[in-house]
Amino acid sequence: MSVCPLCHSDSLLSFDQDKHREYMICAVCDLVTVPDQYLLSEADEKAFYDNHQNSSDDMGYRRFLCRTWTPLLPRIKPGQHGLDFGCGPGPTISAMASEVGIAMENYDLYYFNRPSLLEKTYDFITMTEVIEHVADADALLRRLSAMLAKGGVLAIMTKRVLGKEAFTRWHYKHDLTHIRFYSVKTFEWIAQHFQLQLEIIDNDVVFLTKQSAA
Repeated sequence: MSVCPLCHSDSLLSFDQDKHREYMICAVCDLVTVPDQYLLSEADEKAFYDNHQNSSDDMGYRRFLCRTWTPLLPRIKPGQHGLDFGCGPGPTISAMASEVGIAMENYDLYYFNRPSLLEKTYDFITMTEVIEHVADADALLRRLSAMLAKGGVLAIMTKRVLGKEAFTRWHYKHDLTHIRFYSVKTFEWIAQHFQLQLEIIDNDVVFLTKQSAA
């Protein structure tokens, strides 16, 4: 890997290595990334996701998603329309939204692959435990930013990098489908680069709001 998949800087430095993979960190945007030679094939990646048992009937999974959904809900105005990006095989946030009269679409590369949904504009987009799986971080965020209406919110849940020492013993990196790791500094870079307003909601959740004047 010669350039950062988010900011395209060539300032990549060795960050960590375990028995499975190497990890590089970008000196510009702070993204920690797995070099391309360690990435799974699409078939292997989907086989891993097929083992997930997440369902809208699972109350534990609902409670987990509420870490994103509960702080987002008061910001959604009547008649607004959202997208759950990377909803997985058992869409749940959209089910929770429907129960309170809010309309959401579901998109997932493997399970709800409807590219036409990516050509629309949304008042809010949720992306829970997804961003760390996507190789082309720049293309992903460029697309999602373009899909947000003015004043729209991109709600992201992902565990954040807290430094080299913590990363070395971090269980989150042991999932081989996790290939891009974000820190607060990374999200600050994203906010500035894409003209979004960053809010740190809790340990794993950030909101990026499209500025009305952007």
